[in-house]
Amino acid sequence: MEIDNITLEAPNAEQGALVHKLVSECPPLDTNSMYCNLLQSHHFAATSVAATYNSKLVGFISGYIIPQRPDTLFIWQVAVASSARGIGLASKMLNHILQRPQCIHISHLETSITASNTGSWKLFERLARELNAPLERSVLFDRARHLNNEHDTEHLVHIGPFQTEHVATLNS
Repeated sequence: MEIDNITLEAPNAEQGALVHKLVSECPPLDTNSMYCNLLQSHHFAATSVAATYNSKLVGFISGYIIPQRPDTLFIWQVAVASSARGIGLASKMLNHILQRPQCIHISHLETSITASNTGSWKLFERLARELNAPLERSVLFDRARHLNNEHDTEHLVHIGPFQTEHVATLNS
């Protein structure tokens, strides 16, 4: 699969069930309800992305602008089908979102990652380097305190501030 043959676009409600299936095939991602994925594909389409190859969904990122901080994009989940891994699709999808008009005022990006999710750590560390921005880590949701010992601690990753000119050159 060649990355240049993958189409990136805002998701739509008809893709909600496909997103649900893709996320379920991408451990260690948490499987949300199908309704949640439907809402992500519908309500958060402007800050999310669907990647298709030969009309098949091979990637999805859900994100939203934090209401209390309109300069901060929160990335909820990054899912890439096994057939599309290793070609830089996750990075390309992140860059695609950041270059959208809805993100023109974004100067910070946040996400949460468990300690064992090395793929996500590498993805966001690379993004911080590309944006020439600092990356800070802290505990967001503690396993015992917030997650009833049923889920690993979620670490907040904060990237920023970054300048819009760095975003404009991400795929150049």
